[in-house]
Amino acid sequence: MDTKEAVATPSEPQSAVVANALSDAQRTECVIHLRFFPDGTVAEIGERPSGVEPHDWYKYLCNNTQNSYQALSGGRGLFRLLRTEVDALKASCAAGMTS
Repeated sequence: MDTKEAVATPSEPQSAVVANALSDAQRTECVIHLRFFPDGTVAEIGERPSGVEPHDWYKYLCNNTQNSYQALSGGRGLFRLLRTEVDALKASCAAGMTS
């Protein structure tokens, strides 16, 4: 019986692991939930900039994102976006509505 056990060596240096953790924090996914009225207009939507109507924010997200919307049952849906994208979209939408 061999008593010498193989010692696992890390595949990445410690600094690379820390860098990956930081980049993962920057890639945090944000989920924007929304509910529709029976006529198809938006009743509620998350992350909406102040001064922007719910349906206008929904249309803006639809026009400025690709493959991020998921339809749910019961007149609901959601957008899955990165936090940095949401912040940028909110800023550009708010700037576009004021001008």
